Amino acid sequence: MLCRAAEAGWQVSAGDETKGKANAQSPSRAWVSRWKDMIAAEPELPGVWRRKAGGFHIRARVKDARTGQMREVNRVLADAKRAREALAILTAELERAREGTIQAAEAVPTFADWAVRVLERKIATGKITASSGRRTWASLLAHHLIPAFGPVYVDKLTREDVERLKLDMLAARSHAKGKRASRKLKAGRYSAETVNSVLAVLRQITSEASDTFNIADPCRRVEAVPKRGHRTYTYEAPNSLKPGDVARFLDETRVRYPEHYAFVFLGFTTGLRPSSLRPLRRRGPSADIKWDTAELLVRRSQTHGAEVMEETKTGRDQMIALDERQVEALRWHVDRLEKENAQRAKRYPKLAEAMAASDLLFPAGPTRHNAGGGFRSQSCMDKMFRDLGERLAIGYPVTPRAMRRTYQDLCRAASVADIVTRAISGHATPEMQRHYSTVSGAEMRAGLAKVIDIATGHERRAA
Repeated sequence: MLCRAAEAGWQVSAGDETKGKANAQSPSRAWVSRWKDMIAAEPELPGVWRRKAGGFHIRARVKDARTGQMREVNRVLADAKRAREALAILTAELERAREGTIQAAEAVPTFADWAVRVLERKIATGKITASSGRRTWASLLAHHLIPAFGPVYVDKLTREDVERLKLDMLAARSHAKGKRASRKLKAGRYSAETVNSVLAVLRQITSEASDTFNIADPCRRVEAVPKRGHRTYTYEAPNSLKPGDVARFLDETRVRYPEHYAFVFLGFTTGLRPSSLRPLRRRGPSADIKWDTAELLVRRSQTHGAEVMEETKTGRDQMIALDERQVEALRWHVDRLEKENAQRAKRYPKLAEAMAASDLLFPAGPTRHNAGGGFRSQSCMDKMFRDLGERLAIGYPVTPRAMRRTYQDLCRAASVADIVTRAISGHATPEMQRHYSTVSGAEMRAGLAKVIDIATGHERRAA
């Protein structure tokens, strides 16, 4: 065996076949920690060590015929039953490494280690830039993927494992209360959207493992969960105000929640995402509102904490030429901020200093947790929308997302061209614009009336 190893041109660590056989028959075995594994002190066969946890660990080096460099095979074979089976795998992989057909320089890691490395690489290379993206990945890894597959070596993950996770999530019963419970269906199962989000992250992890370690991708034929029957918005709860209700909503906002009025007014009349409105700067060298030319530059995004992404969600900067009434509302808002802070300075000078130092157009006010001047939270207007929806008897729940959806309906009511509508709201495609639109019954009737006029010859007779 050692002669065959020498002829093949590969090198193994200390230990020979004779010692290995003696060690295999020894009633007491010495274990050592090596290569992030617990293995026998002596090899069973050249390059093959028995693992304390079961199976074998193979390791050897061979010269790459193309580059002349030494390359390494270092793998755990947890399911191997016999040393000769592990040796056969080692020999085959060394031959492939010698021919330069695989990258054999690193051992196949566990899923947990590999998933974290993939996430770190995506962040480092800029493929994940938003804090929301990092939080989503971290949450899905921590709560679903690592608990399910963490200790499994990536080359041992199978399609059956993935399908089992998918079925388990669809059948999982939730005992959570409050906000956590609201993320799951009333039947107690994870929604199709949540399961598909988990699968989307898993596919990226296994795809990179497939390319790096030249192994089969267990997600290649795993299908997403169909969304048939799942409705984000319904006839009863469209989360979009009727055009006739917008004025009432804005008037009530200005009276009861003046600190949010300009934000909501801009949201309804531009369709901008709250994450694009929160980081807008009203002054400073990089001010996003140009007061002299009435232009608004949308080029940043903020989702969580104090971190800002220096680009929009679509990656494209926007310039919006504002109407004079929008500028008037923003000036009223800024004047109100300054007057309010002047009064604050009399009793709380440090809080006033923090607010005055902020360049944000919509800075968060002081709380018992911070001095203010930072970004508003994602949920700061949730209570306001619920309250006004009830006061105005809208008839269905509305959230801050209603601003972006309502804007689309207002533009159609005003006969604004679709290309102009998208240029203002920042929708990248007509499909997304349609997704955020709610066609009213009045629009349908008006359209049908024109069709029927033609079908019945009404226009010809009237002429």
